Amino acid sequence: MKTKKPLLILIVTAFASFLATFNETFLNIAFTPIMKSFGVSVSTVQWLTTAYMLGAAIMVPISSFMYRKFKTKPLFLSTIGLLILGSFICALAPNFEILLTGRIIQSLGTGMLIPIGMNLTLSVVPKEKIGTYMGIMGSMTTLGPSLSIIGAGALLAVGNWPLLFYVFGALTCLEFILASIILGKGGGEEKCQLDTISVMFISLTLVGLLYGMSTVFSGNIIIALTSLIIGIIFLILFVKRQNKIKEPLISLQPLKVKEFQVGIILNILALMLVFSMNIIIPLFIQNSLGVKAFMASLVLFPAVMCSCILSPIAGKIYDLKGGKIIFPFGFALMMIFILILGLTRDVHSLLLITLLYAPVIIGSTFAIGPVQSFALSHLNRELYPHGVTMMSTGFQIAGCVGTSLFTGVYSLVMNISLKNGMTDTNSLSLAFLITTIVATIIGLIGFILSLKVKTYENKQELKVHLTLNSIMKKDVFTVKDTDNLLTVLKTITNHKISGAPVVDKDNNLVGFISDGDIMRFLAKAHPLFTNAYSFVAINNTNFNDKLNDLMKHKAKDICKKKVTTTNINTSIEDVCNILNEKHLKKIPVMKNGKMVGIINRSNITKYAIETYLKA
Repeated sequence: MKTKKPLLILIVTAFASFLATFNETFLNIAFTPIMKSFGVSVSTVQWLTTAYMLGAAIMVPISSFMYRKFKTKPLFLSTIGLLILGSFICALAPNFEILLTGRIIQSLGTGMLIPIGMNLTLSVVPKEKIGTYMGIMGSMTTLGPSLSIIGAGALLAVGNWPLLFYVFGALTCLEFILASIILGKGGGEEKCQLDTISVMFISLTLVGLLYGMSTVFSGNIIIALTSLIIGIIFLILFVKRQNKIKEPLISLQPLKVKEFQVGIILNILALMLVFSMNIIIPLFIQNSLGVKAFMASLVLFPAVMCSCILSPIAGKIYDLKGGKIIFPFGFALMMIFILILGLTRDVHSLLLITLLYAPVIIGSTFAIGPVQSFALSHLNRELYPHGVTMMSTGFQIAGCVGTSLFTGVYSLVMNISLKNGMTDTNSLSLAFLITTIVATIIGLIGFILSLKVKTYENKQELKVHLTLNSIMKKDVFTVKDTDNLLTVLKTITNHKISGAPVVDKDNNLVGFISDGDIMRFLAKAHPLFTNAYSFVAINNTNFNDKLNDLMKHKAKDICKKKVTTTNINTSIEDVCNILNEKHLKKIPVMKNGKMVGIINRSNITKYAIETYLKA
């Protein structure tokens, strides 16, 4: 796909992720005025969330097919178009049925927007920078739900509930304009067919599982269990069909990669903890301290802002160091401070809750985004759409399971306590404690599982390191940044190379210079000097004097300062992609900030031929 700079693509996809997650929760605070407007009950108005969640979940797996089948730009714009259409239908809805219809149309767009955005990001970013880019995407998915409550509360303070949809519609129109300008042509157009039976099976699977999990504690237990059983049955049928048909809706190949298996489980566990705390803490604050919902959301806001700031940093750390340290650190932080929150429940201090909640969300920052990067980076590029689909589906599952499990435990403990004669205050306190203990146990499971990442990454680093180390050129010919152009040309000529890295006095890489750079500089400085043949073609004293002056310029004056490099742990596949996308012949190889070699196209060609002959 021909695209513009990855950073511009990231602006579009990150904003899309923000809008999608913002849209999932911003309407919850408007349920009361909507009930008054249309005269509906709580059980009826809840369908604005339930139907939305189910619609989005069903569209996630279909998005994988859509991304492979259609050109990326029209598909992305069509997806945003569904959000715009749904928003204005909701804003103008004359009755609840039309409002629900508009909400379902929105859900169809939301279900595809995040997976398509992630795939689009992965298509333009090299693997060694996946952590940084996914960290930024992660910060937007964290910021979206948090700002939605505050933003919706502020809008309802000055207007009625349709204003929410008008504002969101305006934001999606802005995203549509940005995507129209920035996204390039290409992508998609694979010759694949949509298997309608697979769509039916996965739809019934998700409806059964998500509806069952969301109602197991709060609804009819028989209906909930029946729904879960139906979901499991169709899940088995779906898996069998994917393994049987030629063109599966979702390839199950990513699940054969152990690193991806561990990553998707860690991702679900971390998301469960975040979803649960984002619901339980405001619930506890409102019930025990009598704080209003808007103020309760403000208590969580500082932690969310910390997460947004730290997400790109966490991604950068993952790119440099991997996940073997930050994953256990993230889960340990969540686990410890969730337990402390439970143990200090009776202090009843908003400031203390705010301070203790911040490390929980910071811990999730060092887990969720980097874990997704870890899982996806171990897949081949052709499996990215399927891996992203599974990750996005896991997001929906984590939301349902986390919300249902923790609110269910909270309500169950509180009701039992009240029946046993405990006061309201004590029953709320005990319910919060038990819920945090359950969350701590889940955090402990995540911590133990995250320790396995070290083994996987050590094996991967050794494999990649040996490959690059064995084929790259280690005796790199360099020039000093203080060398004059004549010295540089002699180095290039004597060693029969087309260019050389430029280093400073401490041998740090500061640029790259080629014979072409020198020729272009000389030609620009002197109109008669156009190429190397000018040395022979032109022979006069005036020219030679000027040429001698030009040759006294230093390498640092004309070398390219922004050098494309690769890390020693980068895969051969990604090195090829970098050389191809940047139209380069060679790139320096770095280790711990120092240049340890240089790899060029001929090195890779020779390696490929030798590997093929051995096979």
